[in-house]
Amino acid sequence: MYKILEKVELNPTVTKMVIEAPFVAKRAKAGQFIILRVSEDGERIPLTIADSNAEQGSVTIIFQIVGKTTMLLNKKNVGEFLPDFVGPLGKPSVIDGNKKVCVIGGGVGCAIAYPTAKAFHEAGADVTTIVGFRNQDLVILEDEFKAVSDKYCLMSDDGSVGEKGLVTNKLEELVLAGEKFDEVIAIGPVIMMKFVCLTTKKYEIPTTVSMNPIMIDGTGMCGCCRLKVDGEMKFACVDGPDFDGHKVDFDEAMSRNAAYRDFELKEREDTCNLFSKEVQ
Repeated sequence: MYKILEKVELNPTVTKMVIEAPFVAKRAKAGQFIILRVSEDGERIPLTIADSNAEQGSVTIIFQIVGKTTMLLNKKNVGEFLPDFVGPLGKPSVIDGNKKVCVIGGGVGCAIAYPTAKAFHEAGADVTTIVGFRNQDLVILEDEFKAVSDKYCLMSDDGSVGEKGLVTNKLEELVLAGEKFDEVIAIGPVIMMKFVCLTTKKYEIPTTVSMNPIMIDGTGMCGCCRLKVDGEMKFACVDGPDFDGHKVDFDEAMSRNAAYRDFELKEREDTCNLFSKEVQ
């Protein structure tokens, strides 16, 4: 059993939890993920490791409350337990060798972008971070990003915080101003990563993306997380989650991610109704 040590609401739809998981914390690296269950008969969901503390034996996860399982997870409180918390899974992000990088995060994807930016910073790289949100109310991890960034750029769709515009607008502005990045790392909605890669391809900047498709077992056995990369089938759980963004078939990835949308909406609606009855 894995004890919840801390729970913080980062914004109305995003929650941070610190979980007691010493064996996971001891081996966790930037870019890796865990798979958890909220109950013994619950579904398995993957969540990226947002941070870890080997001495404390804790792992931090940050999740958006979008479906049944994340709604149930968000009902858990400090002192309660999770039955399963498996990891670290996936290949760690490649950090060594880059002197100047740009880490781009979109929405809750910033929870994944942060440990990557932190790892590059600790390795001595010059780190520019560009983070984008729909509006001011959804901003997360601002202080954390500033602490590991040589340059921090905050963007919002409506201009309510930072600069108005998309992360790709800022990226292209920096490149045209003379910034030369050894690598761009983009993490967030698939559509955002696609357009970041279209931008960097114009300027021949190596680009890595972190893919988080539908996943069940996390060991490559179920095949649910398959992606087409450079025309070949890859499994995000064992071959990734990081891939060369210029080789990923983003359109196919978006289509696969939407395959169970109606089912997921029905599960969310049923869970909301169940919570409403409990309140009554």
